[in-house]
Amino acid sequence: MPRGGLAPWALFSGLIAAAGLPIYIHAPKVYADDYGVPLASLGAALFGLRLLDVVQDPLLGWLAERTRARRGWMVAGAVALLALSMLGLFAVVPPVAPLVWFALMLTGLFSAFSFLTIAFYAEGVAKAGRMGPGGHLRLAGWRETGALVGVSLAAVAPVALAGVTNAPFAGFALGFAGLAVLAAWAMRNEWTGGGAAPTGGLRPVLADPLARRLLLIALVNAAPVAVTSTLFLFFVESRLGAPGWEGPLLLLFFLSAAASAPGWTRLAARFGEKRVLLAAMMLAIVTFAFAATLGRGDTLAFALICLGSGAAMGADLTLLPALFARLMSVIAPQAAAGFGLWSFVSKFALAFAAVTLLPLLQAAGFAGPASPDSALRLLSTLYALVPCALKLIAVALLLATPVTEETP
Repeated sequence: MPRGGLAPWALFSGLIAAAGLPIYIHAPKVYADDYGVPLASLGAALFGLRLLDVVQDPLLGWLAERTRARRGWMVAGAVALLALSMLGLFAVVPPVAPLVWFALMLTGLFSAFSFLTIAFYAEGVAKAGRMGPGGHLRLAGWRETGALVGVSLAAVAPVALAGVTNAPFAGFALGFAGLAVLAAWAMRNEWTGGGAAPTGGLRPVLADPLARRLLLIALVNAAPVAVTSTLFLFFVESRLGAPGWEGPLLLLFFLSAAASAPGWTRLAARFGEKRVLLAAMMLAIVTFAFAATLGRGDTLAFALICLGSGAAMGADLTLLPALFARLMSVIAPQAAAGFGLWSFVSKFALAFAAVTLLPLLQAAGFAGPASPDSALRLLSTLYALVPCALKLIAVALLLATPVTEETP
């Protein structure tokens, strides 16, 4: 066990992350290719689930607060729901209309994902407080590195399994269920729930100007990742003409993010989170600007872009949550509902990308590698230039935000 006993936090973070972003990468393509569900319908279903989150996530935050004394049992139930929903999504042939089954399984999966995210980050505030000065940044380093490793494995596993089994996504779902059991067992002694009386839920979070600004930055900053995640498989297969390279390129991207996270943490401890985060954002803009120039056969150049953009994402997913968690420890130390909002803005960005981008591609006549040139040019614009514009907005917002740095 490493110093501070943070390995279980990294493992559990990896479990949660594996049920987030990779689902947006894989699920729409699986249900479009295997069951013929239109892209626009899948995008609408994902967006509809996020509208449910407008009501559900604050309620889940309230539930996480009110059940703090039984948090371990609540988390165990949510982990079970998460694993069963993943199995239903990928390992079960839909017993009803595929679009309906898609929506039902994602409802269970994302509901469990939201509750676990809220409880996990809320518990992390108390854990970091017990670690002393610099605790939030150290915990974030372990937690977000674990998340990036989880995302990496989940993004690549189905593609890797395709070479050894005829049912790669079923194998992925079974492996995820095994990880769920292992992660829940590793964290079993960490759920203290805290002892303070419940706070005013969302009220102290929404009343704080800095909290509102950080949530807005999180929303805008998550949008570029949402766009590129939604379109990644389509871009590699159709724009680069590199079918079969999706897995290695995804692995390169996420491993670059995971490998960079500890370095970003050390740099932030020395130079400050805001300054380092701004530098990473500019790195993301530069790398994605080059992606707009790529075409068929430019796989090696895109691999370099994956390295740079992955490293930039490592800072996004490590430093920004640390800033928000530290603020929560001051304004609402027991307000798990604040992390409900944080969870919501990230998922909303992913769903908004799906509901806007997939119908646009369908309307442009996108049909895979055989698409007309106009549709492929639109794919490049959406994949590369739209994220650059969104990232510039996030940079401007962060520059205008007075962030207090943590003392190492």
